[in-house]
Amino acid sequence: MSAEHNKLVVRRIFEDYVNRGNPELLNELFAENYVGAQSGAPAMGRDGFAAALRALRDGFPDIRYSITDLLAEGDRVTARWQWQGTHSGVFRGPAGTFPPTDKSISNGGIGIFQVEQGKVTHAWLITDRLGFLQDIGALPLPASAR
Repeated sequence: MSAEHNKLVVRRIFEDYVNRGNPELLNELFAENYVGAQSGAPAMGRDGFAAALRALRDGFPDIRYSITDLLAEGDRVTARWQWQGTHSGVFRGPAGTFPPTDKSISNGGIGIFQVEQGKVTHAWLITDRLGFLQDIGALPLPASAR
């Protein structure tokens, strides 16, 4: 597959699968043996990716991703994104369970996606988890920001 086709696969993850909420695309976009890392914990298989997204969507039902940059070379696609959402549901993540705060949150991230035969097989994701947890009040802000 070409680098342009691989970019399209990654774009569809954000625009069609996540933003438009089309869960039936999971099998089309991710390989059965997908391996990823969300917040330092391995996400194994398609269900691992879906579970991480479900936790975000449960806590932020109106979550919306915007791709800022999308670059590709060979079988790797790098995406930089910003997401926004309202913390109006219970968020269950690796750091614990957090009741809704009704705060509007914006958070960014970068991911490298390996695409083989039109499906994502690996992903390495980095997000501002500390800032995110501070924004929802799960962790205190540094003294200089108070």
